[in-house]
Amino acid sequence: MSIRPVDRFIRAMHAERGGELSFESGRPIRLLTRGAERVLLAQNVRTDQIETLIRNVMPTEIARRYEASGEVEFEYTAPSGKVSVELLKKDTRLSMKIKPESHAEAGAASDPVRTFLEEGSTDLKAIKAPAPPALAKISPMPIPVVTASPVPEPMAPAPSVKPATPVKPAQAPITFTSAPKKIDAILRALVAEKGSDLHLTSNLPPKMRKDGDIGSIPGYEKALSSDELAAWLLEPAPANMVEKFAETNDADFAYEIPGVARFRVNVFRDRRGVGGVMRVIPSEIMTADQLKIPPVVRSLCNLQKGLVVVTGPTGSGKSTTLAAMVDLINKTRTDHIITIEDPVEFVHEPLRCLINQREVHSHTKSFSAALRAALREDPDIVLVGEMRDLETVAIAIETAETGHLVFGTLHTNTAVSTIDRVIDQFPTDRQSQVRVMLSESLKGVVAQTLCKKHGGGRIAALEILVVTAAVAALIRDGKTFQIASIMQTQKGIGMQTLNDALMLFVKDRLISPKEAYTKSVARGEMRQLLEKAGHVVG
Repeated sequence: MSIRPVDRFIRAMHAERGGELSFESGRPIRLLTRGAERVLLAQNVRTDQIETLIRNVMPTEIARRYEASGEVEFEYTAPSGKVSVELLKKDTRLSMKIKPESHAEAGAASDPVRTFLEEGSTDLKAIKAPAPPALAKISPMPIPVVTASPVPEPMAPAPSVKPATPVKPAQAPITFTSAPKKIDAILRALVAEKGSDLHLTSNLPPKMRKDGDIGSIPGYEKALSSDELAAWLLEPAPANMVEKFAETNDADFAYEIPGVARFRVNVFRDRRGVGGVMRVIPSEIMTADQLKIPPVVRSLCNLQKGLVVVTGPTGSGKSTTLAAMVDLINKTRTDHIITIEDPVEFVHEPLRCLINQREVHSHTKSFSAALRAALREDPDIVLVGEMRDLETVAIAIETAETGHLVFGTLHTNTAVSTIDRVIDQFPTDRQSQVRVMLSESLKGVVAQTLCKKHGGGRIAALEILVVTAAVAALIRDGKTFQIASIMQTQKGIGMQTLNDALMLFVKDRLISPKEAYTKSVARGEMRQLLEKAGHVVG
């Protein structure tokens, strides 16, 4: 017997030996057990969501009676046992009570929320039965089915979570901002303290990263339990991400507090319990002028076709740089831009360009699937949030070759290692062909790292490679190790190594010599440059 979404609630009730599950429009989903009431879903549930939950288990004749009178009772046998279901609809408000006929399969009493999450490994995605005609009239909005191309399910229960509204194609990225969430207060404190990341670990106080260092958040010195963090982190999550977390113990999504900031969220589980990291994404996109993006990098935004890669370690500001570049294009060109992200971070409103932003797992199955589909969506410019696998890299190169401008990211530290990483992803027998393709399609690489500024704050040091005819020849011939020499001799057209950028910051007293030495990837050379300039490196 297949597991339906409602079966997970029933399983939790049976495991807890509960007396009743209560679903009411505008109220949380509750479990009544041993004379006490336990909330299974903290956010208020809507009438259409209750109807969606019960639609697959209601016999056709019962559905007709429900449509006619708004009041029915029937029995349903779930995998964990038989239950009785009562539905009563008055105007637009619906009440559903589910009561156990027995607890034959229930063992010792357990945590219903834990039971609820453990059921996530069952096949909840096989919801393929068509809706009875009566209920099709009750729920005019189509209910998405998760098959080969995932779309958020309207109900994917988990502790302290509001089910997501079904998302239509070509809509703006999902944000969940209808009501304040438990986590909002600490996120407001994080933004007020100018922190960049919130770190939550079970049984430890919350921490934040500020100017690159991990520290405490004033007013939040109390340790938080795994259950508390689950409630905080999963409450604003889309329904499909709640289910993904239940199945894989990892989930990524975006959340926004209007007027404060957007946040990129990762929820995970470790040996302590539930944990998460929330990165601040400023509501205002920083412009190319504000970021002091060099003219040669801005010129890459004027290309009609080719591949431009922005690289750097996690947290180096790649997304901020790319957002500024897209913003520049949006203000100066009249083109169609498609972004593919996981999740959508910076939100771009159409100015001179038409912009579609697609979120992996919400609007599309994967980066590669969305990138392949983009070729049929008449784009001029495509931004790929992460070129994380061979298929995505291959399609990105092909897209750049066919007359589109493609921006992508990798987690490499230098321009040369970026080229090697792209080529090395392919099988040995294809690498010669890929070198030729890359030599023709790659137009530039920007490798960046964040440095601590004197007086607080951070600044990005950029290594910039422009693919000239000489660089293209070295890529084609497999001599990428010689590219660094060309970057040294072609500074006049805007090329620079990371050490060049770091030394310029030291000269302008923006960063300390120690910081420059620490952030360099060629420290032997950096030490010589610093000592030659009269600086002592400890």
